[in-house]
Parts: sequence; C-alpha cells; structure tokens
Amino acid sequence: MHYHLNKFLLLIFVLQFFTQGCTKNMEIKKLVSYPKSYEKKSNKKWPLILFLHGIGERGNNLELLKLHGIPKIIDSNKEFPFITVSPQCPLEFDWRENKMQDKVISMLENFIKNNNVDKERIYITGLSMGGYGTWSILSKHPKLFAAAIPICGGGNPAKALKLKDIPIWTFHGEDDDVIPVIETINMVDAINNLNGNIKFTMYPNTKHDSWTETYNNKDIYSWLLSHIRKTED
Repeated sequence: MHYHLNKFLLLIFVLQFFTQGCTKNMEIKKLVSYPKSYEKKSNKKWPLILFLHGIGERGNNLELLKLHGIPKIIDSNKEFPFITVSPQCPLEFDWRENKMQDKVISMLENFIKNNNVDKERIYITGLSMGGYGTWSILSKHPKLFAAAIPICGGGNPAKALKLKDIPIWTFHGEDDDVIPVIETINMVDAINNLNGNIKFTMYPNTKHDSWTETYNNKDIYSWLLSHIRKTED
C-alpha cells in the first residue's frame, strides 16, 4: 500500500517538475500588427491592445488566431490605429493559470520596451477563455492598463476593489450555453456595488459568440482611445 502511494506521489512530483520546467523555458508565440504609418525610428507613440484568444485557438499555429477577435479584424482592416499583440496559449495550458499570465505580462513588458508604445494607452481584451484571462490579469496588474473589454468570460468578484477604478466595458450573450451570463453579471454587480467604472452590454437571444458583434463595433475602439492612464514614469 505504502509502496504504491509513494510511487504515485513520486509520479506527481515528476510531472509537476516537468511542467514547471517546460513553462519556465517556454517562449510564447504571438501575432503582432502595427498601424500602417508606424515607424520604428519615429518618436510617435501608439496605443496598444493586448488580445487573449479563446480555448479553440490554443496550440502552435498562429494562423488559428485569425479566426476570431482582434487578429481577424486586423486581417481585414489595414488601417487599424493600434499596435496589437496577440499571444498564443500552448495547447496544454490556459490563460487562467498564473504561470501563463506571468509569461504574457513578461512578454508584453519586453515588447513595450522595444517598440513605440504609448504607456498611457495600453488596453486588454479577450474572449471566452481569454475573457477569464482578461479579468484575472487586470486584477493583478491594474496599473498597467488604461481600459479593458472582457467578453463572455468571468472573474472573481472578490477582486472587485482592485478593478473598480479601471474603465471596463464587458459583453456577454444572454443565452450563452458555454459560459453562463451570470459569470459576467456577478463581476458587474460586484464592481457596481463599489461605484466602479463599468459598462455592461448583454446581447439578447445570443449564445456563446458575443465577440463577433463586439469586435465589429467601431464604438469600442473609440471608447478605448477615450481612456488614458497616467503613468508614474
């Protein structure tokens, strides 16, 4: 009995060690786009959108990212006035995991240092699994982002105090049969109870795909640009 238990515990330890090692050495692949008039040698700074995809776009094929969301918009709109960074989550991981979030933030901070990014206008958005990731990353790094658009995800209402001062516009389908709309409602209620800065659009008669209509709505991009975060440096 003890022999089998010890073998089982050893197996768990080895798997944890292997996974941690893989994560530590893993480099996240990403799609990057620049505005048409972006110039590396120019002093002009540009707003940036960090986009987190859904669970179906995990893997090591960046073309998958163009199926939905910001990368799909970029593919058909070359005049998009933002730098966009769209990391791809490996198949065995999830944007809700702390280790993946740490990787994303490290990658983003390095990107910001090496590109003409306006630090006062950095935004985050994501759909489904990426919606969860958006809520979570936002609560851990509230001073990094000027505004956020989480779509059909959910978060931890206990983190509302950290989120209440960040402009958030969140979206969800009323009839979502994958992630129930209550996941977003709980976040909205928690932030509203603290007199936070949040907008909520619920699409009637809409299931899980609440992102297509959202990302096709030009108003969300004007809304993002209307929010500027004051930096300390």
